[in-house]
Amino acid sequence: MRIQLIGVPSNSAGTLDGVARAPAVLRRAGLPEVLAGHTEVVDAGDLRLPAPSPERAPSGLIAEPALVAMVASVRAATRRALAAGSFPLLVGGDCPLLLGALAAARDIHGGVGVLFVDGHEDAWPPRSSTTGEAADCELWLALGREVEGLDPGLAGLLPLVAPEDLALLGPRDAEELRQAGVPSLASEVELHPAEELLAGDLERVTRGALGRLERRKGRVWLHVDLDVLATAALGAVDYPQPGGLGWEQLEALAAVALGSPRLVGLDVTIYNPDLDQDGGGARRIVAWLATAVRVLAGREPG
Repeated sequence: MRIQLIGVPSNSAGTLDGVARAPAVLRRAGLPEVLAGHTEVVDAGDLRLPAPSPERAPSGLIAEPALVAMVASVRAATRRALAAGSFPLLVGGDCPLLLGALAAARDIHGGVGVLFVDGHEDAWPPRSSTTGEAADCELWLALGREVEGLDPGLAGLLPLVAPEDLALLGPRDAEELRQAGVPSLASEVELHPAEELLAGDLERVTRGALGRLERRKGRVWLHVDLDVLATAALGAVDYPQPGGLGWEQLEALAAVALGSPRLVGLDVTIYNPDLDQDGGGARRIVAWLATAVRVLAGREPG
């Protein structure tokens, strides 16, 4: 198993702070060295991205030119990793990097299923988002939903996933969506909210969702937004909510997915080091990724 570590220092809020600093901070916390203790790791460094500007575009997205550039850069870097037979580990940054990863997976594999582990559904229409951040909207975009005025450089990539090739695990924002009048994806995609995972057999649910995606698409991408965790487990996220998983539950869920030889890549997003003054969050994330890589290193070839 050879992992290619790719940092994506992006923040769809249109700034260079916050989650954009996560890849550098996690490296300083020892991420490449810790991972290399379990398998071969090629550190591709952080992508060089243009400075964002936080104006809101006609599409409703802010910092749209930076978003388009980031997606193109992630697509190219991930495609190189996949073509070389490596397992891409993308460390963000925030969730819209998933768009570039899925475009690359389509380039190499013709498309993948998506196991989407996140505290939010992230399928707001851009003009309905109060922030305008693409991190509210990446599934709306990935599903190819209409966005009037969207930059052609991004619109031309879409859609990247069909509803039936998507499984959401861990969202807990249903009431927020209801109050905002934004439809939930629950009526059209497989969705297991956090309370279901906490109340039942989390590993069984994950195996079921993963197996269905594998049967449909053959290969699967795992997206992990760390705000799927409870605030008590990780407070260094921009939009905390009540409830959420603990680290042990996230480890168990991820181990099911990472143990599959049909899993082709992983992205991890939304850690904000500006909210982690003592570095404890960074150390815990590195420890979790070490357990993830141990699973990858021990799995059967695909």
